[in-house]
Amino acid sequence: MSLAARLEALGLTLPAVATPLGTYVPARVAGSLVYTSGQLPMADGVLVDQGTVADSDGVSPERAAECATTAVLNAVAAAADAVGDLAALQGVVSVTGYVAAAPGFENLPAILNPASALLGEIFGDHGRHARAVVGVAALPFGAPVEVAVVFETDVR
Repeated sequence: MSLAARLEALGLTLPAVATPLGTYVPARVAGSLVYTSGQLPMADGVLVDQGTVADSDGVSPERAAECATTAVLNAVAAAADAVGDLAALQGVVSVTGYVAAAPGFENLPAILNPASALLGEIFGDHGRHARAVVGVAALPFGAPVEVAVVFETDVR
């Protein structure tokens, strides 16, 4: 099944690639790899949530996980745009997730698990990837999560 068909079966469409908020590009091809810049949970040009992730008095872990899936879908869109065709993406190499975590919040992997699972649903076995999750004090524009992904491509 093609990537486009998998997205359609999941009821998803790739969003428009977010305009960079600084001096960088959304994604860059280097050899057979596509590196995305950190992707925020943006939808229609707007950050979908803000704040630090906490068990109470902040962005809930469940909401932060939703934000991470939005950010990872933005990464797929940025990579597809960089290579010119979604079908040229062959798989996922690695994911680095950053979580704006309140002091004491330690369940960082749970925030990225749904995003990793989504990549598996889109890419099948080729969606299996290495991953790092890092807790940070703050992210750009108050975002609760940021995700950077490295993809494999057949474009060089």
